[in-house]
Amino acid sequence: MSGSELFESYENDFSQISASIGNKINKTIPSQAGEKRKATTRAAEREIEEAEEIIEQMEMELLNTQQSTRTRLQARLRGHKSDLEKLKRDLKRASSRVSGPTDREELLAGTNGTDLDSASMDQRARLLTGTETLADSSRRLQDSHRIALETETIGANVLEDIRRQREQILHSRNTLMEADSYIDKAQRTLKGMARR
Repeated sequence: MSGSELFESYENDFSQISASIGNKINKTIPSQAGEKRKATTRAAEREIEEAEEIIEQMEMELLNTQQSTRTRLQARLRGHKSDLEKLKRDLKRASSRVSGPTDREELLAGTNGTDLDSASMDQRARLLTGTETLADSSRRLQDSHRIALETETIGANVLEDIRRQREQILHSRNTLMEADSYIDKAQRTLKGMARR
């Protein structure tokens, strides 16, 4: 099996596990409370770890693909990484969101008064929003850095190809000049023999 075929196989695995994580985040966790909710969250976290391992395998398979194919697959890999980062953020948001009375009581235990509870929740929401914004900025910065490295690698490969082609042209030119020299010598020899 070629590198690109293995890459696509890992892509299928990633799609399946991503769908499973998304189902837990969007349907299962919001409908649960207490220990069941925590257990489902832990299961989703384990699946995210598996998805990260699949991403690493896809990165390794890129090294075994041809340059023309690699550039196309790298773009798809960036998309998968972005999807995984979104799933992480969604899971964090879903697992921290208050769902049932038991979760609310645990979260607000030890506080008195609805005004204080509301203020605490607003502050927590603002903190989560700021954290997510920071994570998005960090991810975009990492993506930009990765793209710059990929572009640099492609540019280096192109320059190396140009250098090899230049050496071939110079070698061919030297060969032609050497052949011309032999032809000139042969002509002078023939002319000398004709005079005799």
